[in-house]
Amino acid sequence: MNITKRKPFTPGEILSEEFMQPYGLTQDELAKRILVTRRRVNEIINGRRAVTPDTALRLAKLFNMSPDYWLNLQSKLDLWIELHDKKVLHELSGIKAISNAA
Repeated sequence: MNITKRKPFTPGEILSEEFMQPYGLTQDELAKRILVTRRRVNEIINGRRAVTPDTALRLAKLFNMSPDYWLNLQSKLDLWIELHDKKVLHELSGIKAISNAA
């Protein structure tokens, strides 16, 4: 598992910095192009909403890329958050791996 100590960039940060700014897109323009509400775009950009498969498909279509790109960004962030949650870590410590030796 390749999880770093530094929190990964959110999909919204990547969307804003690497896609919207170079294309000169505002949140409103992006929302109209992918046929979603401006609120949805705003929440993704501000890290208050996850990129769903539906959103990933829309972004992938707009930017001519794979939806996996967006889902992988979200998944990496979600895993990082879980692996830095003390409650989750405590619970995981109680799980014993199945031994391959029979």
